[in-house]
Amino acid sequence: MGNEVEVAAISHNSQLKNSKVLSVTICEMKRRHLRSVIRIENKVFPRPWTVGLFMSELSMTTGRAYFVAKANSKIVGYCGMIFSCGQAHITNVAVDPEWQRQHIASRLMIQLVRSAITQGISDMTLEVRMSNRSAQSLYYRFGFAPGGVRKNYYPETNEDALIMWARGIDTHNYRLRVEANQARITGSTIWADSTNNV
Repeated sequence: MGNEVEVAAISHNSQLKNSKVLSVTICEMKRRHLRSVIRIENKVFPRPWTVGLFMSELSMTTGRAYFVAKANSKIVGYCGMIFSCGQAHITNVAVDPEWQRQHIASRLMIQLVRSAITQGISDMTLEVRMSNRSAQSLYYRFGFAPGGVRKNYYPETNEDALIMWARGIDTHNYRLRVEANQARITGSTIWADSTNNV
C-alpha cells in the first residue's frame, strides 16, 4: 500500500501517566477517528497517508482490519492490515510520539494477530525501514524474521525496506509467544473483540 510499518523512535512525554496504571482500549477504527489518526500519521511518517486513503480502506467491507488505541479518551495509536491469499499484510502501526514507550504498539500488534487468526490466517508480513531498529525490535519480539529487501521502497528518502514475515501464527508455539508479549504489558487493556465500537 506504500506506507511504512514503523514505530517512530521518539522519547515519550514525561508528564504522561505511569504505564503501570495506564488503561488502553483497542477498538475498530471508524471514520470519526480519522482526524486523530491523521494527526498521528503526520507526526510519525515522512510520507503520510491521506484522509481519502484511510476512508477508502475503511470502506472495504472485507479483507481489511483497522484499529485504534485509546487512552484517557484520546486516540494514541492505530494499526491496520490487509487480508489476501491466506496471508495478512500489516499496512501500518503508529503511536503518537507523546505516548510511546507505554506498550501501545505491543497492544496493537496483539490485536492484529488476534484479528488475523480469526480470519484463518497463518502468515503475516510487513515492510519496515532498514534504519528503524526500534520497530524491527518490536517485530522480532512478535516472531517476525527478515524475508527480503525492497530497494528504494521509501522514495522520499531513497531508503530500502526490510520485508519481515511471521509464519505459523495459528500454532500453539506462536500463541505462547503472544502471551509472553502480553505479560510484559503493564496497565490494563480492553480488546476490540471484548468491546463494542467505542
